[in-house]
Amino acid sequence: MGGRKIGVAVDFSSCSKAALRWASTNLTRSGDQLILIHVNSSYQNEQGAVHLWEQSGSPLIPLVEFSDPHITKTYAVSPDKETLEILTEMSNQRGVEVFAKIFYGDPAKKLYEAVDLVPLNCLVVGNRGLSTLKRALMGSVSSYVVNNATCPVTVVKENR
Repeated sequence: MGGRKIGVAVDFSSCSKAALRWASTNLTRSGDQLILIHVNSSYQNEQGAVHLWEQSGSPLIPLVEFSDPHITKTYAVSPDKETLEILTEMSNQRGVEVFAKIFYGDPAKKLYEAVDLVPLNCLVVGNRGLSTLKRALMGSVSSYVVNNATCPVTVVKENR
């Protein structure tokens, strides 16, 4: 039997890297696929191929391609060095197959859709730790996904 498909929502912030590290340490095991889910919410000015993937997101991008700046430019995404190091370590030391999938639009809606589109066995998201008032006024991506996703969702709080 194949491994699980574990999604990790990443926007390259420190809290999403904390979620990625948590998933690497506590969740992934050899044979799993880790699908890095990134939502580009400011893609309207991008040209070309990005508009092909507005509805269903990019194809699954293998880690070797996701590490190539020429390829990631095609998808209007710029992964940082630390994220790529975490992913490479997961792939090399833990036997986890790593892919990225890029979505375009509203982060909460697209993360929710990713669960069924990929499909994922579980999803890990970071939490920026908004106050109750800010969360009520602005909404929370993690709250939306936890309350609506059709798979288990783990919210990782960043250690401060």
